[in-house]
Amino acid sequence: MKPKVIVYKKVDSTVLDYVRENCEVIYFEKLDSDSLPTFYQELKDAEGILGSGLKVDEQFLEQAPDLKIVSNISVGYDNLDIPEITKRKIIATNTPDVLNDSVADTIFGLLLATARRMPELNQMVKSGKWTSQVGENLYGVDVHHKTLGIIGMGGIGSAIAKRAHFGFDMPILYHNRSRNLEVEQRFQATYCTLEEICQQADFICLMTPLTSKTVKLIGEKEFKHMKKSAIFVNGSRGATVDEDALVRALQNGDILAAGLDVFAQEPVSPEHPFLFMDNVVTLPHIGSATYETRLKMAKLAAENLVLGLQGKLPPSLINQEVFTKVR
Repeated sequence: MKPKVIVYKKVDSTVLDYVRENCEVIYFEKLDSDSLPTFYQELKDAEGILGSGLKVDEQFLEQAPDLKIVSNISVGYDNLDIPEITKRKIIATNTPDVLNDSVADTIFGLLLATARRMPELNQMVKSGKWTSQVGENLYGVDVHHKTLGIIGMGGIGSAIAKRAHFGFDMPILYHNRSRNLEVEQRFQATYCTLEEICQQADFICLMTPLTSKTVKLIGEKEFKHMKKSAIFVNGSRGATVDEDALVRALQNGDILAAGLDVFAQEPVSPEHPFLFMDNVVTLPHIGSATYETRLKMAKLAAENLVLGLQGKLPPSLINQEVFTKVR
């Protein structure tokens, strides 16, 4: 008898077919107020779930007594209560690495767009306001040869560093939980304290995972330490930044500009000050949003799910100790 699983996110038909070959599948293209009651009814005897964004905590798990694996279609897993999942001997997996280059492309594009004021100038042209030579009041700033500070040197941070070093001749500073000797050697990156990055970097990219230690990691003190010419880019999670402090820093001229792909509240409120500031470029959390990359993520998540239910080691296991105990 095939194990019962719930897929609660729209995935490519090839991915769904693979899961169906190995499992009894209950499929929801999305969860909303209409589908949630059915979802929780099916959850009562489900052995696995596959999707993203759903908060899997103690309250959720109380409704899933047969659950054996949670397969997250995301590199981040701040939606998963890993200690609680682990306590219940449930396997947790994610989808790292396959999205590194796509997210790095997005973050570097956001950095360039912010530095060169591309969205603002695009709107000027399209609205018919380009009537003469562009004056100094609309000039951007150079990116090449400027110092880039990366906070969080994991796979995505390393891919950003590669683009900066080989493509833009940028000196690279980085801060991480531990030193990354590979990026130091390959990209001549220099390990620094958080304060040193804030003081010295021209561009600062925040790429840390969201944990209890990184909530509002960047706040008023950090913005005060930055150069007035600094550009701040957040590609991690919205909660890693004190957004009120960032608004004040931008309004007061403590920093020059910001590029944001993530927000504390998503979708961002239409009344948020960021949306009315010319020196802020905003994206709707689309770092990995290409068809090719989302397909790779879904395939990896499906492989994690199926192998985990078969008692085999999933490629992207978060809580290794559970698999050892299950074995």
